[in-house]
Formats: sequence, structure tokens, C-alpha cells
Amino acid sequence: VKLSTIKYFFFQNSRGNKRKWVPEEDVALVACMVDLYNVGTYNADTRFKTGYLNELERMLEKVLPHAMLKAKLNLESMIRTLKRDWAIVYDMLNIVEEIDAEDVATANNLEEGNNYNKCEGDAYLDEMD
Repeated sequence: VKLSTIKYFFFQNSRGNKRKWVPEEDVALVACMVDLYNVGTYNADTRFKTGYLNELERMLEKVLPHAMLKAKLNLESMIRTLKRDWAIVYDMLNIVEEIDAEDVATANNLEEGNNYNKCEGDAYLDEMD
């Protein structure tokens, strides 16, 4: 599918017409955000600096010339939606990383404890009398 031939969908809601994003636009948005991050011009700690939406709009205009995506109107809203929808996945990945780190710490503490107390790993309570 050529990006220039993508159909753009609008639907009516209580506030007027709302633009429906198509998957190709999602892909282009994320790819442009990754490119913007990799360039580093708009990076600030864990987020982007002010003005990144305008640059993102220019980048998307080159990739999707007929989409007419606007920084404030479309991009800001979609980025907010992506953050909300993917936050659960991000949180789940962080929890898995924390569990792995705790397992490693527990294993290291057990090994250090055995070395510190000069205990054998297979000693039973009955043998300690």
C-alpha cells in the first residue's frame, strides 16, 4: 500500500467530526518519533523538548503528504492515546524487570549467606544440634 493512497476516515461524534487514524499513520508516527529521538535535537531527559510537535508535523508531512496531520490538533491527541494504551505494557515490562532483579539479588544474598556462615547448602536442622 502506498502511503500517498491511504484513505483518511472521519466520523461524527457529539463534538463534531473526529479523525480516525489508520494503521499506516500509526506506524509513520512512531517511526518519526524514534527518528526524532535518535537525532537528539529535541531530547530532554525522559521526554521531548518544547517544539518537538512542530518538527514531528514537518517529518510526517514528508512521509504522509496528504494526511494533513497538525501538531496540536492531531499529533498531541494521538500521542496521548498511545501513552494511555501502551502504559500497561510498559508497566508490565518494568514489573518483569524488577522481579528478575529481585531474583538475582535473592540468589546473590543466599550465596553470600552460605559463604558467610560457612554452612553447607544441604545441611539439615537435625544435624545442627
